[in-house]
Amino acid sequence: MTSDQLRIVDELIRHNCSFALYRIPGETVPHFLMQTAGDAECIHTIEDLNNQTGFVIAPFEISERCPIIIIRPDCWELPNQPASFSSALIPEEACGPAGTEKTDYERIFSLFLFPLKNKELDKLVLSRHITLARKTDFSPAKAFSMACERYIRSYVYLCHTPQTGTWLGSTPEILLSGEGPDWHTVALAGTQPLLQGELPTDWDEKNREEQQLVARYIQEKLLSFGIHPAEEGPYTVRAGELAHLKTDFRFSLPDNSHLGNLLELLHPTPAICGLPKEKAFKFILQNEGHERKYYSGFIGWMDPAGKSDLYVNLRCMQLRKETLTLYAGSGLLSSSTLEEEWKETADKLQTMLAITR
Repeated sequence: MTSDQLRIVDELIRHNCSFALYRIPGETVPHFLMQTAGDAECIHTIEDLNNQTGFVIAPFEISERCPIIIIRPDCWELPNQPASFSSALIPEEACGPAGTEKTDYERIFSLFLFPLKNKELDKLVLSRHITLARKTDFSPAKAFSMACERYIRSYVYLCHTPQTGTWLGSTPEILLSGEGPDWHTVALAGTQPLLQGELPTDWDEKNREEQQLVARYIQEKLLSFGIHPAEEGPYTVRAGELAHLKTDFRFSLPDNSHLGNLLELLHPTPAICGLPKEKAFKFILQNEGHERKYYSGFIGWMDPAGKSDLYVNLRCMQLRKETLTLYAGSGLLSSSTLEEEWKETADKLQTMLAITR
């Protein structure tokens, strides 16, 4: 992107426009879309995404404060004068959460480990956040461009709406993608750093078990939807400076009019929530100690009549006028240890930290 294009994207945020800029893995040119007429739509159930077309921003927990947002674009090219679309500048806002201190994390980790040790739950995902002062010369558009260059295997996005504020992320995890009858989802779990820049060849039992739990869940949910997927994996993949275990599920859909129902089955996957799903989801909301908002929700373009690319919103941050709040999480099993999980989340936070400097 040129310096003028970067400046215009930053101006669109300053003028509170509803837009998305995103780069799909394997592509070199980012996609841009913007809604200039009316407000982006708010919906409050995933099933309401049936037959919907637009750019979807969905939270971990749907609420009045964090609904599902659909940007319905009427503009597909960057404008020359962003101020002509809106004069409502972003209002002053509170700084937001300060971050998860290690002492707080240790206390919450113990809370999460208890039902795992007692076999009340099979898996829980514990997340944390850090909030940084935003540098006066920080450019969201430049950070997006940097992420595109650094994270060629990930889905990179920058989006803004008046309802959600500004979010930027680089995520390796497909929730649902496809076109026509051909569709794809993945199980992505297990994490370890690269070894001198290379993919590791060995995985411990904890990571393999975590991956197996996620893969089994997705297989069962697809089968309950009448889908018999072709399965490939698990195999090791790279995401930034980290490695994960990945299993692909490819399948056919005779009818694309009910993607919302399929998304309701898949979200939230055990990769960002836990098992059993409903019990783990409730436990996280009651005990995690912070609101995830759009972190660990899903994001991307949806079109039942065309191509859809929806990703789990991992390795992301919320951009405010004076602060940047970064999110990361890790999957806990009964065998998890505090230091290992703290380090894993620290490694994941580096994905966004690297583009804030």
